[in-house]
Amino acid sequence: MSEPAVILVRPQMGENIGAAARAMLNFGLTRMRVVAPRDGWPNPKAVAMASGASRVLDAAGRFDTLPEALRDCHYVFATTARGRELTKPVMTPERAMEHARALAAEGKQVGILFGPERTGLENDDVARADAIVTVPVNPDFPSLNLAQCVLLVAYEWRRQAAELPPEAMALAGTDFATGIEVEKLGDHVEDVMARAGFFFPEAKAPSMKVNLRNMWGRLPLTRADVQTLHGMLRQIVRWRDGGPT
Repeated sequence: MSEPAVILVRPQMGENIGAAARAMLNFGLTRMRVVAPRDGWPNPKAVAMASGASRVLDAAGRFDTLPEALRDCHYVFATTARGRELTKPVMTPERAMEHARALAAEGKQVGILFGPERTGLENDDVARADAIVTVPVNPDFPSLNLAQCVLLVAYEWRRQAAELPPEAMALAGTDFATGIEVEKLGDHVEDVMARAGFFFPEAKAPSMKVNLRNMWGRLPLTRADVQTLHGMLRQIVRWRDGGPT
């Protein structure tokens, strides 16, 4: 069973990255991805804080953008304590890792997003996820340290080592689209819609594009779905341009 990738998006302090590596290894997770770290990579402060978990840092992948880090992911969770104006399933860590194990049992690659320490994930980051993970913390003090959040999710993954949810079999034989395939579909849609004048007025274009990305992010698209949508878009363009149908 493939373990999920822990994806730290724009982390700020090396110490927190090292502490997150320790939390991961405590519960058997070793696949870390670091997206645009503020203080560069590799980070000596992260190594010092890892204290025995440096092998997680040694094998960590470094990416400039989030889409690059999600290229091979079939399903993505975004951890956040804040309310969002995005339509997505919201899960507890227990339910999220139950679902993650079901996906992993079918050979799917799962990614878990953790945002930067000061601000957390941005809406554009969350829009690329399939579901949100929220910990039932004190509403008067909801902020969690990066490593604490990683530890909570990693604990749930480990705790359910002997459990498989009943819906695992429902996923058998489904060839889900990867992150890069969904990303390219989003690019294609934006290109066709831009040429059709859909993004109007111009001031609303960025939020309209985020909403579209959010729609693709929350849909369980298969590779066949993606190919069909690409074909539909190409046919619409040919029809508009008066080409052969």
